[in-house]
Amino acid sequence: MKLKYSLYVFIGACSYGILSTFVKLAYEQGFIHREVISSQFLVGWFLLLLLFLFIRKQKVSRKHFFLLLGAGTTTSLTGIFYYLALETIPASLAIILLFQFTWIGVFIEAVTDRKWPSKTKLISIAIILVGTLLAAGPLLQVTSEVTLTGLIYGLIAAFSFAWFIFLSGKVALSVHPMTRSFLFITGAMILTLILFPPTFILSGAIQEGLWIYALPLGFFGLVLPTILFAVGVPKIGTGLGTILGAAELPTAVIMSVLVLKEYVSLLQWMGVLLILMAIIYSQHQNLITELYKKKKLET
Repeated sequence: MKLKYSLYVFIGACSYGILSTFVKLAYEQGFIHREVISSQFLVGWFLLLLLFLFIRKQKVSRKHFFLLLGAGTTTSLTGIFYYLALETIPASLAIILLFQFTWIGVFIEAVTDRKWPSKTKLISIAIILVGTLLAAGPLLQVTSEVTLTGLIYGLIAAFSFAWFIFLSGKVALSVHPMTRSFLFITGAMILTLILFPPTFILSGAIQEGLWIYALPLGFFGLVLPTILFAVGVPKIGTGLGTILGAAELPTAVIMSVLVLKEYVSLLQWMGVLLILMAIIYSQHQNLITELYKKKKLET
């Protein structure tokens, strides 16, 4: 049963990996990052609202309501600080900084649960970090293109994403996952639109084709992963959730090859393979447990 929830989180992470391709395509069409970010969150919120209207309504306490709104800001903060980092440091370095969320998430779980991470988790994280260095491509030499501000932004994005995964598995668990997801995204949307007002509505960007990119960005970047994380992370824990979250990078690399026709070196493919191996390794204990339970039931 635990493997099922791990699969949910894995699919949610892969969903995040699709985003970079659509963002690059939107930029190629002349849309700026403010338009892309604000349209993504507004469209994502509207799509989730449509789904929310079809579920059985549940009364949410004022405490849970505001907790979920506040927790949702981690989603928007991750995207905002990651975009800010990309403006001042190379993309390869920004990705590596973002992927520090893997050990940060395990550290947060260890502190809150007052329990040292398992050997399996520590080995998986080590493999993921090595794989990330390879998959992100050769690092550019430190030049004026790298700024301290950019490094700080990248690390803040990593901390924010780690907290998003943590809060997905801890906040208001008695509330229906769809309701939790809707309030999460509502909080994220409010903060995003305050920082990046939806000027695209009046500028004519929608008619020029921005909606073509806002729809997949909203669905794969907000709706699908938020719901899957809300269902899966409470069942498997923050530590394992952050390890599975590393599936984002291999997906991004594969999408860049299939859609953008970008060149990926042998070292990068080795990095992708290492990350996938780390994810599989992190699940091996769950698989053994599931097989043991199944065999015991059969006998």
